[in-house]
Amino acid sequence: MRVGLVGTGYAAKLRAEALLQDERERGAHASRTHLAAVVGHTPETTEIFAKEYQTTALNSWQELVAREDVDMVVISTVNRDHGAIARAALTHGKHVIVEYPLSVDLAEAEEIIALAKAQKKLLHVEHIELLGGLHQALKQNLDKVGEVFYVRYSTINPQNPAPRKWTYNHELFGFPLIGAISRLHRLIDLFGKVFTVNCHQRYWAVESEYYQTCMCMSQLCFHSGLLAQVIYAKGETIWQPERKFEVHGEKGALIFDGNTGYLIQAGETTAIDVGTRRGLFAKDTTMVLDYLFNGTPLYVTPEESLYTLKVADAAQKAAKTGLTIFLNDALD
Repeated sequence: MRVGLVGTGYAAKLRAEALLQDERERGAHASRTHLAAVVGHTPETTEIFAKEYQTTALNSWQELVAREDVDMVVISTVNRDHGAIARAALTHGKHVIVEYPLSVDLAEAEEIIALAKAQKKLLHVEHIELLGGLHQALKQNLDKVGEVFYVRYSTINPQNPAPRKWTYNHELFGFPLIGAISRLHRLIDLFGKVFTVNCHQRYWAVESEYYQTCMCMSQLCFHSGLLAQVIYAKGETIWQPERKFEVHGEKGALIFDGNTGYLIQAGETTAIDVGTRRGLFAKDTTMVLDYLFNGTPLYVTPEESLYTLKVADAAQKAAKTGLTIFLNDALD
């Protein structure tokens, strides 16, 4: 499997390491995944990355997706470019791994999924939040709290001064709950379809393309009657960090605060072991290769990611209009 990598950042490095370490027996022969080429944001960073991971540095992703010695393209670059690169790679007959979101535009994402089916190529949208210790602990303990009626999920990150990087660029990152779509995907994986969406979103001190602070609060009402609040905030006018997931049910509550978890029931509180968040990109990469080589089922489908993108798109519309958005038409 000859792989082309778009990106030279944190996720790209973890992908490269996983690809280089992959070796598997296939019949009488051992096979190794080969990192054929890489392209990054600047020629300097691309050259350094290529030297470290013993691969070829290219000047553009357009050149990479057109190469005949590339079977699969891994997209680990800014959110804004995901859709264009995935579409081009599939058009050239490549398999595609793309970090979430598939696209910052819902219509484009739908077209890309249809293209992958037409080309009979793998399109895998990474959702490693489903593989991590927090999500697994949630799934294992959810039935202990009875019928869930309220969830609060907050990711609050003070940064002073706010960094001048792409995640603080509203065009490159996208609408906060599209750029950080895993916040919604975790909920939908646990609790099913969404009925209505409300959202409030605000940026502070937008200078050219960068902002100092972002705050986004969304309220989801699920078909089950569950009410969920998602809070995503980062930047200079945020003062207290928080990474908390609360699940309130009729027989108890699950509280995950940072890396600690508790099950609270009448008269007792029980600690929950929360596994690590390390090694998830490597696990995701191995699962994709297992699928391609052995037909082992993957843990998430593009259609599931697309449904969450529909919910995130509804949150964006709600934030712009101040209206409650109904998702009846997204039940298919």
